[in-house]
Amino acid sequence: MITTARVPADKPVRIAFSLNDSPDDTPPENTFPLAFPELEQQLQPLPPCHDSTESMEVFKQHCQIAEEYHEVKKEIALLEERKKELIARLEQAEKESMDAAQLTKEYAELTEENRTLKLAQMQCAEQLEKLRIQYQKRQGSS
Repeated sequence: MITTARVPADKPVRIAFSLNDSPDDTPPENTFPLAFPELEQQLQPLPPCHDSTESMEVFKQHCQIAEEYHEVKKEIALLEERKKELIARLEQAEKESMDAAQLTKEYAELTEENRTLKLAQMQCAEQLEKLRIQYQKRQGSS
């Protein structure tokens, strides 16, 4: 008996058939569903030969390796995300550090400018006082 079913194009398809007269409703022994659908097709564990214990052991080992591979890929993805977060934080800290250094430099420059202006103001005040005294002497002598 042949049965058909619609399968989305992006889903892997596994086809199994038998030449014996067994009913179609019982799955054949040698068909295994994709145990790791997120794993690339060429990395999927191949179904074992049920007559061989060595084949069964190899299949079990392959499944374990595939699980470990999946876990490592998940961990790598998490670490990549953490790396992005840390880089963003580092860039922010560097920007803040540069801002602080810029503000410190600007403060030093303004402090120096303030000192210079106070000195100039004091000199101008002294000069003004001298000019007043001279003016008063001229006014008094006239």
